[in-house]
Amino acid sequence: MTVGLPRSAGPVVVATGPVDVRLGDVGGNLARIADVTRAAVADGARVVVLPELATSGYVFASRDECRDSAITADDPRLRALAAALPPDGVLVVGFAERAADLLYSSAAVVGHGGVLAVYRKTHLWGDEADFFAPGDRPPPVVDTPVGRIGVAVCYDAEFPEVPRGLALAGADLLALPVNWPLVPRPAGEHPPETVLAMAAARASRLPVVIADRVGTERGVEWTGGSAVIGADGWILAHGQTAELVTAVVDPDRSRDKRIGARNDLLGDRRPELYRSLTRGAAAR
Repeated sequence: MTVGLPRSAGPVVVATGPVDVRLGDVGGNLARIADVTRAAVADGARVVVLPELATSGYVFASRDECRDSAITADDPRLRALAAALPPDGVLVVGFAERAADLLYSSAAVVGHGGVLAVYRKTHLWGDEADFFAPGDRPPPVVDTPVGRIGVAVCYDAEFPEVPRGLALAGADLLALPVNWPLVPRPAGEHPPETVLAMAAARASRLPVVIADRVGTERGVEWTGGSAVIGADGWILAHGQTAELVTAVVDPDRSRDKRIGARNDLLGDRRPELYRSLTRGAAAR
């Protein structure tokens, strides 16, 4: 998906982190999203990524409660978030989308002119299927003044085909709004979702900007996994508090998939040998 904007060259400051999301408080959440975006821009950020379902909250008691917290993709309050951005800035933020009789866990890509794209999460986790329909279009790559931004939501990124597909489509970075419930892990280890994101970044030389929540909601404790992962797969910055996480990524570097003199992460692929894997999965 493109909007006819040029790709910029050179390093870009990206920012991510939590929002004080309050379940059902759509107006208040949107105001807090705008405040966090302005703070990130004041710190020099040109790309801001904020969590999944940041406008609504996540742990719904019923589908009616979810619907009451959902907004349409053309809601003027989404467009108004552009006012918190500079002319070349981009915000990616999760929201509960209402479209006719269906609800989606969606992500909006907001630029200075308004909403540039909306992506509907295609892989639903756990109880999400009680509230949301899965999207029926692949994760998009959106042309913006700061480069080509690939968008996925939370569980989407645990399928290797998603980040690899975005890299093949020309994404310069992956914006990933998430709500990661805390799961047990050995002392000193990264969250398992972070490990997967690191592997995806390294496998496709694709920086990943993760926006997670902190605290709890109706007894669900969040991981606090906000992070910026560089094109080499290493964590550039992360945080488990309410503070913003910022780092510099270089879209030019992510576009170069060569490794040394003889290898290319995308060019060395052998897709003709992989098709049997997907055919076998379909047969099962």
